[in-house]
Amino acid sequence: MRKAMAPAIGTLRGTLALAFIAVSTVFWSLGVYLLAVLRPLVPAAGRVAIGTAMVRAVDGWVLGVRAMARCLGVVRVDAELPPGLQRDGWYLVICNHRSWADILVLTFAFQGHIPQFKFLTKREIVWVPFIGLALLLLGFPMLRRYSRRRLAAQPALRERDRAAMRRACAGFRERPTSVLAFAEGTRFTLAKRDLQGSPYQHLLQPRSGGAATTLGELGERLSGIVDATIFYPGPAPTFWGFLSGRCPSVRLRAALLPPTDPGGVDRDAVAAWLRARWQRKDALLAAAA
Repeated sequence: MRKAMAPAIGTLRGTLALAFIAVSTVFWSLGVYLLAVLRPLVPAAGRVAIGTAMVRAVDGWVLGVRAMARCLGVVRVDAELPPGLQRDGWYLVICNHRSWADILVLTFAFQGHIPQFKFLTKREIVWVPFIGLALLLLGFPMLRRYSRRRLAAQPALRERDRAAMRRACAGFRERPTSVLAFAEGTRFTLAKRDLQGSPYQHLLQPRSGGAATTLGELGERLSGIVDATIFYPGPAPTFWGFLSGRCPSVRLRAALLPPTDPGGVDRDAVAAWLRARWQRKDALLAAAA
């Protein structure tokens, strides 16, 4: 009887969780829109306060969704965080990427310990109702994705995304920020790993562009680099599977590294540093498998 009821309970849990996230997203997005409209109408000192209020709106969304996840039994995040993290610091956060749920896992784990995440998004997300415009107003870097064939034919297109990232980092300097970089560039699958010829068992090859740009632009502002690793107990869940409670617990382990750890902002140096970190991360994932 209990086994027969389990799918129905999962569907109900997922439906309630998705409905809560949708309503919460609309509510807090409207608050961000209102504050964004008011910001250019007030003196410079007032704009800083409005910017802070926009950040607090995102905090409200995170706290609400995290409370919902606990109440509905969606997931329990077992997070092991390093000492010394600061809410008023600047961080580059690097992490493996397995599921659409990774963002929720990271925000649940780090909320209150470091500033809010800002992460690279595809330019097309701006057309997603409520979420897209809110992310744009909050200063998330939005990049265009080009095929390798087009980049080979028009190498100058690479500079567009780099310029967008630099503009975003200039805005990040105004208040404490955590720049989240999924260095693999896409979610891990065995098929993608094999297609890449990745030397890692549980990871794709890391890309250095986002990390190198962040290190170069934020430089002396950075308080540290956080190397986070997410462990799912089995195959990474879909977003619906995650909300339905099919992954009741997730482990997260993080290390705090000095901002000088990569040995500079040269892309080759950052790429070599990332490969070394990825070897350690792959060993951790293999030991937990």
